[in-house]
Amino acid sequence: MYGFLLTVLVLDGLFLGVVILLQSGKGGGLAAVGGSGGTMTEGVLGGRQAATVLTRATWTAGTLFMVLSLVLSIMSSRSRVPDSVIQVNAPVTSTAPAPVIPGVAQPVEGSAGNPGNEGN
Repeated sequence: MYGFLLTVLVLDGLFLGVVILLQSGKGGGLAAVGGSGGTMTEGVLGGRQAATVLTRATWTAGTLFMVLSLVLSIMSSRSRVPDSVIQVNAPVTSTAPAPVIPGVAQPVEGSAGNPGNEGN
C-alpha cells in the first residue's frame, strides 16, 4: 500500500509540475504555444478557458499532493524503525561472575579439579 501511494505521489508531482508550467504568466508562458498568445476565442490553451481548466487542475493536483504527503508521513512514522541507524544493542551476558569475598580462597578458573593450587 505504501509503495502504491508513493508511486501516485510521484506521478501527481510530475503532473503538477507540467500543469504549472502550462499556465500563462504575464508574458504568455507555455500556454501561448497552443493559441496565438492569449486571445479569448482561438486556440486550445489560450484565453480564459485555459486559465479556468489549468487553475482547477492545479488546485486538484496540489490538494492530492498535500493529502498523499500527509498520509505517507503518518504511515512512515507508525512503522517500527530503530531510533538510530548506527545504534547497536550491547551483547547480553548469560552468566554473571562469581562474587569475590575477602578472606575466602577463590577457585581459579580451569583449576577446579587441582586442589594443590589453593595455597598459591
